[in-house]
Amino acid sequence: MLESLLNDPVMFLTLAAALLATGAVAGLLAGLLGVGGGIVIVPALFFMFPYLGVEDSVRMYLAVGTSLATIIPTSIMSARAHYRHGAIDVRVLKMWGPSICAGVAVGTLVGTSLKGEVLTVIFATIALLVAVRLTVAKAGEALPTGDTPATEGALPSGPVRYVQALAVGFFSVVMGIGGGSFSVPILTAYKYPIRRAVGTASAIGLIIALPGAVLFVISGLANPDLPPGSLGYVHWLGFMLIVPATMTTAPFGARLAHSVNPGNLRRAFAVFLALTSMRMFYSVLLG
Repeated sequence: MLESLLNDPVMFLTLAAALLATGAVAGLLAGLLGVGGGIVIVPALFFMFPYLGVEDSVRMYLAVGTSLATIIPTSIMSARAHYRHGAIDVRVLKMWGPSICAGVAVGTLVGTSLKGEVLTVIFATIALLVAVRLTVAKAGEALPTGDTPATEGALPSGPVRYVQALAVGFFSVVMGIGGGSFSVPILTAYKYPIRRAVGTASAIGLIIALPGAVLFVISGLANPDLPPGSLGYVHWLGFMLIVPATMTTAPFGARLAHSVNPGNLRRAFAVFLALTSMRMFYSVLLG
């Protein structure tokens, strides 16, 4: 299939254009909303991979692994832009980093054994609940942080803090996303300003994607069904076509995030999560 595609210039250029467009949208979302773009890249690759001769048995694994690999440079570009605006909370990265990495390791192991439909329903349900909360939460409302009153930018202490970070790493790597779909709602729930939450999430995406992509490469090395041009569960043709577009548009999205109204950004993120949730539910029903 791949050889026939390369012999058909029109089909190849069409596929290349589709991958570049996917990367452009993913990069914009990465900078604007703090997500790694995986929520766009994974389904796009899933539906495009048959044209590259990818077997159904490894199609979802390759989509997730390739998405994680593309998130690495995207997150770097997005995080750099947000850092220049002073919108990355290094304290949160230090507190959450080790637990997120642990969640990524566990998620990589579990994600290849559990049914994808189960994880999809879990993610879609959580995304929908978060979208509803972002829409109806009153200004100034915050979640309690445990043993101290809720304050601006406060996070819970004790086990809750580590469980939240572990969950962010676990579910993000399973779904092939950068973590913003989870970390931004968690941070804003504890009264983090939305722009600072988005900026911090862009750096969290790198913490998730780097070890996640490496583990997906290692876990897929022995799979005999992988197509040419793959290194483990990372497809390099998809990677090379998507990354230039994501790296181009991610800084623009980050600049846009610092110029729009915070309330509008919050509502835009809620709509984004709701649409993502409905798409996931729909894919499960069709399955």
